Amino acid sequence: MLDAETPAANLPWLIQRRLLQARYQPVADLSQGRIYGHESLIRGPADSPLHLPDALFAEARRLGLRDELEWECFRAGALNYPRLGGQGKLFLNLSGASILEYWTRWGRDLPQRLLSDTGLAAGRVVIELTEHRPEREDTQTLRLALDCLREAGMKVALDDYGVGHASLQLWLELRPDLVKIDRYFFRDISRDENRLALVRGMLGVAQQLGTAVVAEGVETQDDLLTIADLGIRYAQGWCLGYPAGQPAPALPPELDALLPAVPRAAQTHGSGRTALHLRAEGPAVYLTRHSNDDVHRIFQEQRHQHALAVLDEQDRPVGIINRRDFLEHYSQRYTRDLFGRNRCDTFMNAEPVLVDIGTSIDQLSHVLTSADQRYLTDGFIITRHGRYDGLGTGEALVRSVTEIRLEAARYANPLTSLPGNIPISKRIAQLLEGPSEFIIGYADLNNFKPFNDVYGYWRGDDMILLCAEIIRRHCDAQRDFVGHVGGDDFVIALRSPDWQERLMQLIDAFNARAMDLYDPQARCAGGIRAEDRYGSLRFFPFVTLGIGALRVEPAELARAGARTRPEDIASAAAHVKHKVKHGDLPMVLETYRPAV
Repeated sequence: MLDAETPAANLPWLIQRRLLQARYQPVADLSQGRIYGHESLIRGPADSPLHLPDALFAEARRLGLRDELEWECFRAGALNYPRLGGQGKLFLNLSGASILEYWTRWGRDLPQRLLSDTGLAAGRVVIELTEHRPEREDTQTLRLALDCLREAGMKVALDDYGVGHASLQLWLELRPDLVKIDRYFFRDISRDENRLALVRGMLGVAQQLGTAVVAEGVETQDDLLTIADLGIRYAQGWCLGYPAGQPAPALPPELDALLPAVPRAAQTHGSGRTALHLRAEGPAVYLTRHSNDDVHRIFQEQRHQHALAVLDEQDRPVGIINRRDFLEHYSQRYTRDLFGRNRCDTFMNAEPVLVDIGTSIDQLSHVLTSADQRYLTDGFIITRHGRYDGLGTGEALVRSVTEIRLEAARYANPLTSLPGNIPISKRIAQLLEGPSEFIIGYADLNNFKPFNDVYGYWRGDDMILLCAEIIRRHCDAQRDFVGHVGGDDFVIALRSPDWQERLMQLIDAFNARAMDLYDPQARCAGGIRAEDRYGSLRFFPFVTLGIGALRVEPAELARAGARTRPEDIASAAAHVKHKVKHGDLPMVLETYRPAV
């Protein structure tokens, strides 16, 4: 029981005196390696039993002060953020019940009433829907209220998706701009294949619905790399910054070396092309220095300029102005007289696609299927270390993606359609540039030649296709790479944490299925009789799969000053495979050591 005589333990007193303190936790933009915004969290006095939010809200429920506490939390976060110089978006929590109450009370004045006297622009605010019970509350009316907030420039996020009240039903009915997937799904995701599979499913839904995803509760760098590999752009957790009274201006410095490597690490089949190949130099305008008349003048002088980036004083992009849309607005009667001297954000898209210059074209291809087709018409802003570096167009991206796909088809194995030698070498080169350990598996078939001699090349092709199918099925399409050198030789580049289990499972699966390609007599005999390389007739058991696995540690190679080429790795892996061929084990593992 709390001591009501102690002021710090008296919730009504804390609310009345406005003694609740906002703490701001960073939300990171992994693609840019910078802070996207902060979530406002609440704390009571440090020496109080009501210091932590769970205790605060438990006491509020006991006293029937839930609404009063929620409003005070909202205002504390909103009032202090601009005063403290907080950068980027501010995530503010509100329950569905509170939003419905405010909507009933204020109607379409809701955005202005929420932010009155805070100094916060609506475009900087993300409303996090923390609790909503569709069975008890009016979801249709809530959607109207949220649409009103969006029209004012705010964004809406669905909090703690996957647990509690944040359901797929809400996602479909409310269509939030962002979904914050609960921390439960990201705890040890770098080592937990089940969590990884669940998150992939959620990402598929997000892509289909055009919703951005925020990963909550990211605590380790391994988990952070896995999340970035999945293509999740936004993340939050202790690894990226603790809640603090002063909003952090930047991410922890120890992440500087990690995050720039993420786009390279995330390339699974990698063409090697990056946003650098799409960059077109062009002028930009500054939010605080340029007017709409300035924008009009630039578009008139530079007839081929499809868009203009809008920058802050640190050269960081805050928006993009589409040429066609701007000139269409400006041609209307009185528009120039009314808005010409206004700041240049009047007709700006405040949510441009920002792309780091090192991002692969493969990763950018999702823009082509985005639900928001402005991304194709506006193009995108290319950045270097978070600062403006140029523009890219949707047309250039389409052309580059098409060229990559044609190139992939050109270098693919004609039988299996898997990448051939050139893409294999490129993939190994990309992995050598990254920070993470990887495995190269060199796989080939034992006793394949006599099988092919006895049954003919049609049945031999079936055996190779079976092998390709099983390898593909047992590899992670997001993290692993499968290539076909030719004949019965395959190369697998793995970054899955359970790579060893995957390789053993695919060996077992292939060996079991390969017997089905023999005739009944051979299956009963356990193999076939055929000529060996010396022309002698002898017995050969069933075709089996063997894999030479080579562990490669790029960080160790860099520390040793070793200059390692893809062909060095491929040759070493083939050497390990040779040991499998002439040994009794289905797989042998060695660690790559450069020749001295």
